[in-house]
Amino acid sequence: MSSMPLFQAQHLTKRYGALTVVDDLSFQIAPGECLGVIGPNGAGKTTTIRMCLGQTAPDAGQITALGLPMPQEAQAIKAQLGVVTQFDTLDPDFTCAENLVVFGRYFGLSTRQMRERVPALLEFAALSHKSQAKPGELSGGMKRRLSLARALVNDPQLLLLDEPTTGLDPQARHLMWERLQQLLQQGKSILLTTHFMDEAERLCDRLLVIDHGRKIAEGTPRALIAEHLEPDVVEVYGSGGQEAHALAQSPLAALAQRVEVSGETVFFYTQDAKQLLARLADLPEYSSVRTLHRPANLEDLFLKMTGRQIREDG
Repeated sequence: MSSMPLFQAQHLTKRYGALTVVDDLSFQIAPGECLGVIGPNGAGKTTTIRMCLGQTAPDAGQITALGLPMPQEAQAIKAQLGVVTQFDTLDPDFTCAENLVVFGRYFGLSTRQMRERVPALLEFAALSHKSQAKPGELSGGMKRRLSLARALVNDPQLLLLDEPTTGLDPQARHLMWERLQQLLQQGKSILLTTHFMDEAERLCDRLLVIDHGRKIAEGTPRALIAEHLEPDVVEVYGSGGQEAHALAQSPLAALAQRVEVSGETVFFYTQDAKQLLARLADLPEYSSVRTLHRPANLEDLFLKMTGRQIREDG
């Protein structure tokens, strides 16, 4: 990868009245890199994307994309960007092929040029057999792949993807991941927001963790897990919330570095799970509980940094 960033945001701040939505946020994306932005609802992810696209002006800070300042050169920058938003913006009156042709015209591409590009774009999206179908006839996964193909009509250097697999079933998500990995192999750069930790771990070279508009961690998925978490996790499932709390306060807790309770599950985070698992197996009072021993993962990191409390949108 080149050492010169393809995209750079410096000290971005955005306020709405007394509420600071994005707070002194800085990050950069290298050519050929996938940067993932993760955080709970209301963390400032979508506002950050809107500033990156020039749709919202920051109250402070600077954005440079492809060597140009945003929003001053927004039109020139957007000509080299591909964007997939959270929500479907396909034209319901056009076929899949027509959606691509019409979108290409926004970039100054002629109908002839677009008709030459459409077959390859539909093939990339695994939609060649649906070229004459309208979006209303497509599954959710097909619509997302068509949106991705549409974002590629101008052969962009950088893709901004805002939760591109939300609402998809596992098969559709995996096919979408395969297509995104192909783009990275072609040297494209991607800025990806997601709520799926397996998606972030699979696709992203680096992660930016934000909460309340501020960066709270940054690094590769593996490095972040190693830095912030114990390597072993033992999940113990009780028969109810009271039993879970009793387990968390039992002598077993002394065998872990950190213990958390969520519903009827107790999470024991430990440097070595052998002794804890042996105690669970040998003591009769724990014979009715179920256990799962696994390595720490990105979801553990996310929950440790942002908490287990559910947050509503907004």
